[in-house]
Amino acid sequence: MKVFLTGATGFVGHHVARALAADGAKLRLLVRKTSNLANLEGIKGETYVGDLAEPESLRTALAGCDAVMHVAADYRLWIPDPKAMYRANVEGTRELLRMAREAGVPRFVYTSSVATMHFRRDGLVINEDTPVSLGDMVGHYKRSKFLAERVAIEAAEAGQQVIILNPTTPIGPNDAKPTPTGRIFVDFLNRKFPAYMDTGLNLVDVAEVARTHVTALTRGQLGRRYILGGENLTLKQVLDKMAAITGIPSPTVKIPFAVAAAYAFFEEWITGRIRGREPRATLEEVRMGRKKMFASSAHAQQELGFRLLPVYPAMRSAIEWFRTHGYAP
Repeated sequence: MKVFLTGATGFVGHHVARALAADGAKLRLLVRKTSNLANLEGIKGETYVGDLAEPESLRTALAGCDAVMHVAADYRLWIPDPKAMYRANVEGTRELLRMAREAGVPRFVYTSSVATMHFRRDGLVINEDTPVSLGDMVGHYKRSKFLAERVAIEAAEAGQQVIILNPTTPIGPNDAKPTPTGRIFVDFLNRKFPAYMDTGLNLVDVAEVARTHVTALTRGQLGRRYILGGENLTLKQVLDKMAAITGIPSPTVKIPFAVAAAYAFFEEWITGRIRGREPRATLEEVRMGRKKMFASSAHAQQELGFRLLPVYPAMRSAIEWFRTHGYAP
């Protein structure tokens, strides 16, 4: 099978590329002129320089492919110009779907996010059928991913063979940027995590997320969304697990929402607007933290063979990778 893959230089995309290559797929990997290709080392495939903002640059790479796997996304919780995020996540997805149709590519797997789901403050576990609307989305990243997912769903409803995957919070090695979740690990390892909020998230082994991308090519139901998750944990439980792995003390101070929001406000104002650097905390993160992002992956288990794995080994691998590559002592 010949697969056109976006996002292979990123965290999840790197693992998807490795899983596809191990399965025998012939890869065509989209890279930008400015991409760091370090994550592609050891992955056999053709690289095509192009940009989702310039869809005509993709026409040659799509020719003759059996599937498109669209993993690339602008994943940031703070951005000086939000329009750039919507161009990448929404319009980029729309144009790639169009180009795949025009090229006659029979299968399209879109990597969305569990961020498009409607979570609750009481920690109720949700699934793909939990009602949700754009009004439930907090911040530009969630809104852009929700709108992009709607574009993919509409393409499926119009007859295009689209499958949508919704990873929760992937954890593992090679998070080079790092992602916002990876920064939690890096801050903890550098002892810059003095307190925590009463929030929750679902952590999943990135390798299992990648493996399920491969099975989705043949087993996924068209137009279906699949949550790919692992363990539902409070933030305190995540920090305690990291403490058990590293020996670094887990924070014991729980801060209320109002204090966290005030800190994030000044971080955005001083660090973001005045100094022009990414703030360590954002109001978007704090607002998201008021809800516990607990989710069920039962549909993916039943239909894609997704495995619900303990997240501890993936956390250990992530910590070892961050330390080995100089992110922390």
